[in-house]
Order: sequence, then structure tokens, then C-alpha cells
Amino acid sequence: MLSFLEERRNGCKKPELLVRAEVTRRAFCLELSKGRDVQRIHQSGINTLDIDPTEGKYLLSGGSMGVIAVFDIETVPAAKEVTCEAVCTVGRSNKHVHKRSVETVQWYPHDTGMFTSSSTDCLLKVWDTNALVPAETFTMDKPIYCHDMSPIATKHCLIGVASQSSHISLCDLKTGSPTHILKGHRAAVMCVKWSPKQEFLLASGSQDNKLMLWDIRKAKGCLMALDQHNGEAVGHSSTAVRTAHSGHVNGLCFTEDGLRLLSYGTDDRLRLWDVVTGKNTLVNFGKVTNDGRKNVKLAVSSGAVPDAAFVPNTADVAVFDVQNGELVYDLKGHYSNVNCCTFHPLFQEVYSGGNDSNILLWEPDEGRVVDRGEEKQVKQKKGRTFYGQTMTATEDTWSSDEDG
Repeated sequence: MLSFLEERRNGCKKPELLVRAEVTRRAFCLELSKGRDVQRIHQSGINTLDIDPTEGKYLLSGGSMGVIAVFDIETVPAAKEVTCEAVCTVGRSNKHVHKRSVETVQWYPHDTGMFTSSSTDCLLKVWDTNALVPAETFTMDKPIYCHDMSPIATKHCLIGVASQSSHISLCDLKTGSPTHILKGHRAAVMCVKWSPKQEFLLASGSQDNKLMLWDIRKAKGCLMALDQHNGEAVGHSSTAVRTAHSGHVNGLCFTEDGLRLLSYGTDDRLRLWDVVTGKNTLVNFGKVTNDGRKNVKLAVSSGAVPDAAFVPNTADVAVFDVQNGELVYDLKGHYSNVNCCTFHPLFQEVYSGGNDSNILLWEPDEGRVVDRGEEKQVKQKKGRTFYGQTMTATEDTWSSDEDG
């Protein structure tokens, strides 16, 4: 990095290259925060997290008992140790609380004055953050697994809703009612995700093992069903054709440029797709354990080259190089299964939530020395080398106050 800074000072490197290099280093050098933590509010598993995209100051969380909390995660530079405290909560005593498990929470993309939540009680609620009351409620026919709003849409205000129904519902914030449904799946839809670059493009994953791309402007809607075998028949089995996974598809995440789509299946596989061609890129991520009982929230870094993917893997968060599928290291800290993680694009931090009721903060290790001259990742017995720095993923690396 010192040589890079010297080259930048001499005008040999462009400013954006230095920014990209530092963002990449930070995204791939995470550790459990030593001085910051998040107040424990939930008494049950945490299913979903979301950081507000406008200020990057507030964190939303939703739990399996219906509780929703908003945390102030703004860093206090002068403080060595700080707890990110809850600003407000929708607790069990609140008359507007969800009666069952909250599966997804999401900030309105353009304003922290509003957020949405959906639950297995069949309700999708649009909340006024200041008053902490629902401004609108959509009632679905079946329990909801997931919902998503487009981060860039200017010509529509639609929320895609995935539920135990085989149809995807589109709810309009402007009219306060469902507009239409997308038909194509043959089993419950477990996840939906809008493209970060094309406001009319929606991806969906289902228990029929299919991953479909939709253009909501078209009458038929479905653009294509992605095929893990890229159109090639496997043996005498016709069922494998046009399925994205050999199990339920319960996790989706676009890369920042919108050109790639990462899917997660109960066949314990991650797959990376070319959104333009619909082809499986055949990047091998290896086996990643996925129990498949609910929608899983994975995350992809912003501004790093290559992209880093953060994927719940039992009680760990697995960090992958999206470009080549290498497992860089595991983030260990939870005591039970991890259900969700979200990436903070301003500070290259990751927040994760799991069944242990904890929200953990993973931040860049500022003391880690990175040698850019050694960019080859080397497999080792207990870890991997990334840009010349070995990152072990064993319990031996733990240290605590109790141990002195």
C-alpha cells in the first residue's frame, strides 16, 4: 500500500484506483469488532437486517417473535468502545406489531421516514418511522417469505412479494393496493430481488427449484428461466433442465453493477449467473450448507474488485471471492445459525443476525498489513492468503477478556 501511495503522489496512479484498492482491502479484511457492538433487543432469532441507503446511519432488524428495532449505528470517532443503541422498537406490547415472525424489513430507498416489513402473518406493512405506525397494510392470501423494493425505480413504486403462493404479487405504494401478479412458478416463491440497474427487472427463486427473471412491463412477464446446465440435458433426466438448483432457491443477490446474480439453494450450492445472457457462469463456490427452511439474506460488497460475497453458512458467515469462487475465510462469532447479513457500502462493514438473538458487527482490521505484490491466493492448512495476508478461520484465533 505504501508503494501504491507513492505512485499516486507521483501521478502514476489515478485517484479512483487508490480508492478501489483500499475498499477491496477493507472488504476482504473483516474481523469481529473489538470496540463496537449492537444492543441486544431481540429475545428470539433475527431473520432480517437492512441499512438505510440514504445516510448509512440506521440499521433495521426483524425477529421471529415479530419485533422490529431501529438502531443508530453512526460511528463515534472519539469513543474507544461504543454500543449502537436502539432508537425505537415495535415490541410485543405495540398494538401494530406483527403477530408472527418478521421475515423481511427494508428501508424506503429514498428516505428514512418510511420502511416496510413483511411477516408470516400474511401482512406487508408500510411504516411511518417518526410515528411508528403503519401508513399502509397489504394483506396477502398466504404467509410471506420475502419482499423487495427497487433501489433505483423512478417510474414505479412497486414492492415485489414472495409468499407460499406460486404467484409473485406486486403491490403499489402509490395506490395502496396490489396491481397484478406474476405467474410462472409451480411452487411457493421464497425470494425476490429487483435489479440495481434496471428498474423493471425482477428476479425470483422458488421451491420448484427455478430461478426466473421478469420484465414487469411485458404481458407474459417472464423473460427466462435460468438453467444450471445451460440448456444441456443431463443423462435421461428431463427434470434437471431449466432448474437453477437441485433444491429450493431461497437466496438472491445482484452484484452492484447488476450484471451478475448470485443464487443460493438448498442443494448447498451458490451459483453465479450472467444476467444479460441468462447463462450459468459455472464458478465453483464449493459446498455451502443451507437448511432451506426460510429465505436467507446474503450480501455482496460495493466498490471492491473483485466483489466479495457474504453468505450465511450454518453458524458462520462465509466470505467468497465472487470472481473465482474461492472461500477467502469464515467469520466466526455466532453461537447458532446465521440467517442474514448486510453490507455497509460507506465503511465496508458487515452486520449479521442469527438464531442466537445477536447482531454482530464485522469491521475492517485497520492494523492488517497488505502486500499488493502477492495477489495470488494460496491455500494453507488452516487458512488462506489474500494479498499476502493469511486469514485463519479456526477457533484458535479467538481471544477474550476472560482469558486475560
